[in-house]
Formats: sequence, C-alpha cells, structure tokens
Amino acid sequence: METIVWVVHVMAALGVIGLVLLQHGKGADMGAAFGSGASGSLFGVSGSANLLSRATAAMVTVFFITSLSLAYLASHSNKHSSVVKMQQTTAPAANKAADSAKPVEPSKAKDVPQ
Repeated sequence: METIVWVVHVMAALGVIGLVLLQHGKGADMGAAFGSGASGSLFGVSGSANLLSRATAAMVTVFFITSLSLAYLASHSNKHSSVVKMQQTTAPAANKAADSAKPVEPSKAKDVPQ
C-alpha cells in the first residue's frame, strides 16, 4: 500500500512541476499585447490558462493528499523509529554476556579531569 502511495506521490510531484513550467507568467501578458502569438493557441487566450490552472490545482490536491497519507503511514508503522532503539533491541545476547564479563576501565582521555 505504501509503495502505491509513493508512486502516486512522485508522479503528482512531477506533474505539478511540469504544469507550473507550462503556465505563462504574469509578464507574458505584455508580450501577447505586441503580437507574440499567444492569442492564436488551441484553447484561445484564457482557455489554456484556465485549463492549466485547474489541472495544477487538481495535481496539487493529489500531492497534498498523498503527503498526508504518507505521514500517517509512517507514524503508524510497526518499524523502529530510532536507530538507537533498533540497535538496543537487535544486539546479540552473546555479545552482551561477553561485554558484561570484561571489567570497566576508567577513561584515559587527556581532556577528562580525574
């Protein structure tokens, strides 16, 4: 389930990037006034802007929903959430017995006062 959400999330992210790059900025209106050919597009002057803005809003909504669901799945997973906890729980018992038999020596560091 999590893998499917990841795939949809990455596809939504790439879709948002592509749709944002396809849209004209606010400065493009000045270029259209001097005959840059934007009015002769397939959707007309405002048709492409309306279609692209709606598609971007839909893709952003999908991205937001997948972000929330990935956060929910990560917080409710049975996996270890900390490397320290994982190391403590997976340490072999033989190493623990061998370590407890060794005497603990004081530190020989130069910067530690004795």
